[in-house]
Amino acid sequence: MSNELLRDAYVRSERYLSEIDTQRVFPANPDLMALRGFEEPFPEKGHDPNDILRHLDEVGSPATVASTGSRYFGFVVGGSLPVSVGANWMATAWDQVASSSVTSPATDKIEKVAAQWLLDVLDLPRQSAVGFVTGATMATFTALAAARHKILKKQGWNVEDDGLFGAPEIKVIVSDEVHVTVLKALSLLGFGKSRVIKIPTDTNGAMDIRELPVLDSQTIVCTQAGNVNSGAFDPINEICDLAQSADAWVHVDGAFGLWARSSSSRAYLTRGIDKADSWATDGHKWLNTPYDGGVVVCRDGGTLHGAMSVSAAYLKERDGESQNYIPEFSKRARGVDIWAALKFLGREGVNDLISGCCNLAQYFANGLEALGLNILNDVVLNQIVVSWDSAEKTEALIQAVQQDGTCWFGPTVWKGHNAFRLSVSSWKITSQDIDLSLKAIENCMKKIETPK
Repeated sequence: MSNELLRDAYVRSERYLSEIDTQRVFPANPDLMALRGFEEPFPEKGHDPNDILRHLDEVGSPATVASTGSRYFGFVVGGSLPVSVGANWMATAWDQVASSSVTSPATDKIEKVAAQWLLDVLDLPRQSAVGFVTGATMATFTALAAARHKILKKQGWNVEDDGLFGAPEIKVIVSDEVHVTVLKALSLLGFGKSRVIKIPTDTNGAMDIRELPVLDSQTIVCTQAGNVNSGAFDPINEICDLAQSADAWVHVDGAFGLWARSSSSRAYLTRGIDKADSWATDGHKWLNTPYDGGVVVCRDGGTLHGAMSVSAAYLKERDGESQNYIPEFSKRARGVDIWAALKFLGREGVNDLISGCCNLAQYFANGLEALGLNILNDVVLNQIVVSWDSAEKTEALIQAVQQDGTCWFGPTVWKGHNAFRLSVSSWKITSQDIDLSLKAIENCMKKIETPK
């Protein structure tokens, strides 16, 4: 029964993936209404597993967003590489507790190899500690916990034992364009959202270093590699130089932009990024792995260990166990997906993926400009910020394109302007997909300008 059930799940999943580029990018209203089919009382008796999969597929699949398809430009979401999906399935079948070499020798070894490969392809300090977490939010949380540990330890304060009541104050500096997940991480760590120092940005969303206050050994500077709207990079090289002379901590929020480091055409954006103390990135954004693939990197492994390590009578302490470098004690083997993607792509493939998306973003921007739309940012990476003649027409265009279903993108506000944002992040996107999307956008513009 279990083998038949898994084969059925595979057949349904394979069919879904094979049809992903022919369906609407966002589900139609009837498919959304059909989701009410999941609203039922908790069953008194269990159901047939084949019926459960059938229900999941027939009702759930039509109401999914085709974010793993070739014309999804909303948020910064890469489509999963087939090899990473397959590795994900394999790791799920293994059902390992990927916390240590004792609970799973195989996944422990694979994740350690993946960690070294990541440091190599991203050209970060090779002695750094690497942890596999759920996403960029937890990667930043983990890195900033390490920063908090080190800064307070220098002052003779053990934050893990004594908490923050009465602790020496830590100054936290962020950009005006800081991502909300960084603020969330700071709030969870007790730093607060409103107590941070926000630095103004230039016209493309990069931190204006002239506005940076004097740094000291009680300071954390959160920099951004890839503004979520414009793709801009903060002047990380210069910030790191200032921080090193002051013994301050620099963290890099590189949820997607850190991958520019592996691109021959965009690596210049990341100059000096290796001087930072910690980095956060996400496999599902631009390495194109499934979700649940965040990565935290910390230059000082001892500091990360000090902030995250656990002990118990039933645990045998070993150096390098993953459970001592991330918040979770038990976790799925998420590093297997990343290992598979890196092995499949190799250095050349990662370069081609990142550089290719950036080139397609510029192609897309040129096409949008040719339609009479306004490109509001300098397209340095894979992000495009666009508006029309007015806020009303911009909003009308967003809604019309979303209703059309050929492609999908969402609204944003950029430097006070109502706009929409497109992200080119998937291995599946081609110039033909962009041409189809441009045609759909053009048709929507015509309908708005010449209503019936």
